[in-house]
Amino acid sequence: MKNITALFILLVSQIAAADVFWFVRSEDGNTNWQYVANFSSSILIVALSITAIRLAFTRRAARRYNRDLEEIRAQLEDRVKERTATLDNANSLLQQSNQALEAEVTEHRDTTAKLRLSESYITSILRSMPLMLIGLNKNGEITQWNSRAEEISSLASEKVLGKNLWQAYPTIAVTPEQIKQAQDEDKTLTVKYSQRGQYHFDITIYPLHDQLETGVVIMVDDVTQRVQSENMLVQRDKMSSMGEMASVMAQDINIPLQAILKDLQSVRRDLTEEHIDPIGIHELLDDALIRGRQAASVVNNLVSFSNAGAGEKQLANIIDIMDHSVELAADVLSVTKGLRFKDVVINHNYADNLPQLRCHVPELQQVFLSLFRYSCHALGKIEDPKHTPSINIEISEFYDAVWVRIQHNGLGISTEEQQLLFEPFFASSHATDNGEQQSAGERLSFAQFIIAEQHQGKITVTSDINIGTTFHIQLPYLTTAEAEGEVEN
Repeated sequence: MKNITALFILLVSQIAAADVFWFVRSEDGNTNWQYVANFSSSILIVALSITAIRLAFTRRAARRYNRDLEEIRAQLEDRVKERTATLDNANSLLQQSNQALEAEVTEHRDTTAKLRLSESYITSILRSMPLMLIGLNKNGEITQWNSRAEEISSLASEKVLGKNLWQAYPTIAVTPEQIKQAQDEDKTLTVKYSQRGQYHFDITIYPLHDQLETGVVIMVDDVTQRVQSENMLVQRDKMSSMGEMASVMAQDINIPLQAILKDLQSVRRDLTEEHIDPIGIHELLDDALIRGRQAASVVNNLVSFSNAGAGEKQLANIIDIMDHSVELAADVLSVTKGLRFKDVVINHNYADNLPQLRCHVPELQQVFLSLFRYSCHALGKIEDPKHTPSINIEISEFYDAVWVRIQHNGLGISTEEQQLLFEPFFASSHATDNGEQQSAGERLSFAQFIIAEQHQGKITVTSDINIGTTFHIQLPYLTTAEAEGEVEN
């Protein structure tokens, strides 16, 4: 706009300086100002028109620029809004992060406090445990020593922590070899240490798993009082069951004694006769001597059983125990009323290479003797003269146990009686139906006590009233390594 004004001024000044009005001068030289005015107005109108057109284009451009500016402004406002929203979101996230961090810090503090309480609680438990608890690292140095360990060893924990166990407490009943064995095998090792009649300890060695520092934990439990109480209970149960055994033995002793008295009365009567029969007297005395030996065998068997007590078990061969029981039955059960054991056919079926049993030998002999006695009673109830009484004895190995089966072909028992056969006051239906008194030899509660309680085994019975009865006995045995260890000890 300024350029157009300047151009117009320049044009007017040039017109003023030059004789530009020559074309409007008259012949006399006067200027026709009307024409000048019209011409100037035309020029001015043209200039104004150009200026108006120029202004129109400028305004149009200005509106376009304004629209562009508005768009830019709108974009800037959108960006500002986006940035503001982003900043608000960032501030919100930051606040949430701060809150989460504060909550995490608070939780961490709570966890730390709980861990301290748990550590204090666990330490209190370990120190107050009634067991001697010792922790060792991989070098055998003591890392834990509770109050019970201090009490038993008379050594304060401050004096032993960090020291070698066997240097600090050389009398402990745990060897480095046992610790090494537990670590190498990576399993719990249990050791029983005892001095009979004085003290008994159960020692358990636990290898540590998933720890930064490997090692073991040793727990020593003084079970002296418990073992003594268990032994007393065993003795009490055994004595309570001795009534059944005593009645059987009394019956076995009474029969040969009655026979001896009868023979002696016959001898005394024969000696009063005028004609003495030396041969007959000699036979009566021999018979009395045999009966006396049989009674002595019963007494010796009872004395041997009573002296065995509840002492330590010993390794023995089950076949030797069975054969000796058969010989004992031949002496003891050959003077009973009814069928004699020596009249029964005994069949053996023993497996080869049977393992040794850790057992109380006299007690197992009493069990087998009781089963033979029971079998003789059942065999004596068969009245068929063509019947051949027999007892089959089978011994085999199956599933880490020795199985003993004693089967007879005498009178069987019902299913209901099988369930009550090992009860202390069992009475067979045969005796009840016939008004007979139940014989002590037909009770097997004592045999069940010996197998189940004393030897951790099982005894069961299967029977058919017309075929006979089979007793099944399962006795756990030691592995070869365990047996060798028992022999070495």
